[in-house]
Amino acid sequence: MDVPATGAPSGGSDGQAAWNRFERDRTLRALRARWRTASLAAGWRFPSDWGLPEVDAVCAAVIKNGRVAPAEVAETALAGLGRARAAAGAGLAETLADLAALHAVLADPDAVDGFLAPDVDSTPSRLLRVTALAWADVATDQLVNTEVTEPLTGLPTAAYLRTRLSELYRQARRDERPVAEAHTLLVVSMDFSSVAGWPRLTGMILVADALKQVFDGGESVASIGPSVAGALVPKDVRLASSGVALRRALNERLSVDAQLRDTGRPQISAVRLPATYELACDLLGTLARS
Repeated sequence: MDVPATGAPSGGSDGQAAWNRFERDRTLRALRARWRTASLAAGWRFPSDWGLPEVDAVCAAVIKNGRVAPAEVAETALAGLGRARAAAGAGLAETLADLAALHAVLADPDAVDGFLAPDVDSTPSRLLRVTALAWADVATDQLVNTEVTEPLTGLPTAAYLRTRLSELYRQARRDERPVAEAHTLLVVSMDFSSVAGWPRLTGMILVADALKQVFDGGESVASIGPSVAGALVPKDVRLASSGVALRRALNERLSVDAQLRDTGRPQISAVRLPATYELACDLLGTLARS
């Protein structure tokens, strides 16, 4: 192939397209190599773990017509890289240093052979890193310490009840006996069709308080729906006497408010647990809509 003085191949449009692809691939490989070198200089600890498919996606996103474009055009690819770094176990500080290395490479495309030591402690980079790390510390702590309870009633959520049921069904499978032989779901439902707003919220707070008073011996008490709560009660608990005590506690609490008295008596029922965990989850869904 004849190569003109400009370095571009001859051969018309096909030759030009091939040359453009060659230039783009060469620029992409050069950017990736310079970024890796700069990232190692910034403190990336394990060189073998640096390369990910998402790295190539970022490089491809910032290469336009054989030239390096601003990093802003790669926001989607960078988000993918951030998720991939987290999934691979890279810490936030290391990931941000890697990002600073990319920024340094893009900001100084003429650095010789990629030997560039990004200043990860420069004012913008340091402000970003310190703020992000502090935010992540608190967010992670909140996630770890989040309770599976409703803030209003203080009852565990239906998600907690499903988890508890999952444990019981696994135990039942191991013991080769139905869950219904050992536990019953006691359900309290309220008809709030005639009231709305604060009376309904107050009613569920009182229902929660009554349930927690009666079932205070380790039974799993939880909110099931907007107007439904329940307790997962072992069969060795005296269910009949517990039901009577629960109705008494509910009547005492609900009778103090005229609007709540108008809602009628709360419905208390003992529901037999079905044969499988999947059917139990369906049952909770049905109860939540009742």
